[in-house]
Amino acid sequence: MSEVKFETVEQKASYGIGLQMGQQLAGSGLEGLNVDAISAGIATALVGDMPAIEIDEINNALQELHTRAQAAQAEAAKAAAADGEAFLKDNALRPEVTVLESGLQYEIITEGTGDIPTADKQVRVHYHGELTDGTVFDSSVSRGQPAEFPVTGVIKGWVEALQLMPVGSKWKLYIPQDLAYGERGAGAAIPPFAALVFEVELLDIL
Repeated sequence: MSEVKFETVEQKASYGIGLQMGQQLAGSGLEGLNVDAISAGIATALVGDMPAIEIDEINNALQELHTRAQAAQAEAAKAAAADGEAFLKDNALRPEVTVLESGLQYEIITEGTGDIPTADKQVRVHYHGELTDGTVFDSSVSRGQPAEFPVTGVIKGWVEALQLMPVGSKWKLYIPQDLAYGERGAGAAIPPFAALVFEVELLDIL
């Protein structure tokens, strides 16, 4: 690829547009996309030339890629659900883990002695969130900044756990997918049907 300069406003804006398009495509789930072909398509549109291939052929190819992506996503979701169920089944056998009727599991790291928040309260917490394979997806601890939110403003597993935790407690939560983000997942970090593991420290009731 020839050297591209980013000196003028137009060059910088053009690069930004390409960057945004690339980020969208990277998160689309479409595999095997060809950068040169994408560039050729953009160039064709910008100069107003006729497409190099028939529109029907383009649409058929796009449909095929979307079908493949949907199949891959379905397989990944199925695998995530199975992995989560297996993890929680094994985890429930550990003597230090308490299993609630909802399926939520927790392990007390530090037992607090303060008040227990009710559903109408806001709380301040530190947390560290991982997938069951240990992949970290979010951590207020790493940022060095506690989070504040309403007790009922978070996922179901958190809502249930927070209303059992005295202030000063640090618990490790093992959350089934149906008490987390379920079939939706959450962005690129949390896939659909993923069970989640959180270390949560309840700092204060606001």
